[in-house]
Amino acid sequence: MNREDVFKVELGYIKSERIRRSCLEMIKVLPDYFFEIEASSTGKYHPSYALGKGGLVRHTKAAVRIANDLLGDECIGNKYTQDEKDLMIMALILHDGVKSGVPKERYTRFDHPIMMGQMIMDNEENMELEVEEIEFLDDVIKTHMGPWTTDYNGVEVLERPKTKYQNFVHMCDFLASRKALEVPFDENDNISV
Repeated sequence: MNREDVFKVELGYIKSERIRRSCLEMIKVLPDYFFEIEASSTGKYHPSYALGKGGLVRHTKAAVRIANDLLGDECIGNKYTQDEKDLMIMALILHDGVKSGVPKERYTRFDHPIMMGQMIMDNEENMELEVEEIEFLDDVIKTHMGPWTTDYNGVEVLERPKTKYQNFVHMCDFLASRKALEVPFDENDNISV
């Protein structure tokens, strides 16, 4: 399966053609390893479906599905415009895009949210997004780690989420990382429910 088809279902959640095309452009520039590695380099921090070959893609699909389901609930979704919903879905598709750095390192790069935001800004000319939308993506991706803001040496590297958009993206990533929440996948790595 080519990389454009990996997130076919998830791209379908994005209503704006312009934002969908922009997301697809970013998927094309993600490093090859993103489509192969597991979500946790140590296996400690993610459920079983996110481990093994392709685990990071499955984790990403779970986070996006959680977001889409929550945004479809009027009590939650009515707090956001359609473009905000689409941009948060795009952010979740891309949030761990350079999880192991560029070039790939053995373990997760703690600053990968900052690196992914920079990659989006560096590819601005390939997308059909406004400057404010690029900044929105950077803003919600760089805080997706939530309260885990210090690196392995205890140095404060990341910002905590503050806005409702940052908190929503973090919440979806957090829920997709819980071992108690298993998401069923079929043989093609698509969510089967």
